[in-house]
Amino acid sequence: MVRYLRKAGVQLEENPATEIPRKDLVEIDPINNERREKVKDAMLHAWNSYVKYAWGMDELQPQSKNGVNSFGGLGATLVDSLDTLYIMGLRDEFQKARDWVAESLSFDKDYDASVFETTIRVVGGLLSAYDMSGDKVFLEKAKDIADRLLPAWDTTSGIPYNSINLAHGRAHNFGWTNGDSILADSGTEQLEFIALSQRTGDPKYQLKAENVIRQLQKIYPSDGLLPIYINPQSGQASYSTITFGAMGDSFYEYLLKVWIQGNKTESVKHYRQMWETSMEGLISLTRQTTPSNYTYICEKSGGSLSHKMDELACFAPGMLALGASGYGPEKAKQIMNLAEELARTCYNFYQTTPTKLAGENYYFHAGQDMNVGTSWNILRPETVESLMYLWRLTGNKTYQDWGWDIFQAFEKNSRIASGYVGLRDVNSGEKDDKMQTFFLAETLKYLYLLFSPPSVVSFDEWVFNTEAHPLRIVPTHGSNGQSIETATPVVRPFGRKQGKQG
Repeated sequence: MVRYLRKAGVQLEENPATEIPRKDLVEIDPINNERREKVKDAMLHAWNSYVKYAWGMDELQPQSKNGVNSFGGLGATLVDSLDTLYIMGLRDEFQKARDWVAESLSFDKDYDASVFETTIRVVGGLLSAYDMSGDKVFLEKAKDIADRLLPAWDTTSGIPYNSINLAHGRAHNFGWTNGDSILADSGTEQLEFIALSQRTGDPKYQLKAENVIRQLQKIYPSDGLLPIYINPQSGQASYSTITFGAMGDSFYEYLLKVWIQGNKTESVKHYRQMWETSMEGLISLTRQTTPSNYTYICEKSGGSLSHKMDELACFAPGMLALGASGYGPEKAKQIMNLAEELARTCYNFYQTTPTKLAGENYYFHAGQDMNVGTSWNILRPETVESLMYLWRLTGNKTYQDWGWDIFQAFEKNSRIASGYVGLRDVNSGEKDDKMQTFFLAETLKYLYLLFSPPSVVSFDEWVFNTEAHPLRIVPTHGSNGQSIETATPVVRPFGRKQGKQG
């Protein structure tokens, strides 16, 4: 069994196992067995609380013990949780959710939906559930919602509007952007829409999404750093902040992941080239704190740097680690070292507060290392996401220990009898009243995978969207001639009992 995926410069077996032989399951580190089961218990607690108090609604308010439709009534928590339930072997829960999708999920809503949020959570969640289970109800629903989103791309430049009415198809941008589209919101649909075209045989989704990248290529700066606002009519960037945090982040992530999704072939080479250019830009934004030498990523406005980093930017260590193997040996080592340095910083975002949970962002001042800026924690996944990537790609169990520390802090501060809540203040520990859908979709899934063998949802066969929904990488030439629609699901999740597969 191949224990770890590609370390830079290390040649692995050609065809690592896609599932764990039963004899190996009992030999897995018992500490990881126990940790994985604790994470599964957390998922069951979150899920059962949602079922009891907010079934079919978008989000649970655990303290109020009711549900709220904050995404237009699309069952966001349920759809976001499908693949997590499947991976963890929670088949009864998955089947109950599947039946709700088949019987009750309707997108005919007079509601102005975020194109970005609906794509990553709903389209991504449905496609992942389809790829894992083979149940076509998920593909049909993914096509339905994607068709309702498509008019958002009908702009002069092809850069989409970021909001659309699901019933009437009227698209527009948010008032607070002065008519501009947001970089991350416009450049984070490629994985899902390419996957949907592959699975339906209809190229229209892929064409819309890839046209955005062609437009951005025309204005791509030499440092690969785009401002967060793009005019959807002219296709030109507006003077605005450059960041790997909110409103910038996942655009850069998808440049790398579409290259992986496309089997790293010539047809997707330009994605990798754009990503490598942007990583040089990222390196130019890195600085170190005093006295402890924590590496962080600045934001930029015009010619001035802001020494601020969002916890959202903690996806970057995982992204860098995932992309390192595409470089030559020397550059790969540099990129992996940077990934590990940034992960240390992100872990310390958690360790430097009284609750051991990270704030939303941090500021850096000479001699002070880091200070919490916005002090809430809403159960975000980015740091544990990067820890999962780094553990798989380096084999260093320190990243598992760090992830366990973070999980224990969530258990201590965020778990209540009726679900999980965020914190209004990571210093005081004051709780809010929302269980974010991404806690089930991302945070708990990444933690579960951090304590699972790397062949569970293998990087060789799956690429994760920015909501942690694994999408199957379709081989350029299938060895058995099967299409994605009829291929046997290849996920072999753990069953309910520790050490056994379902």
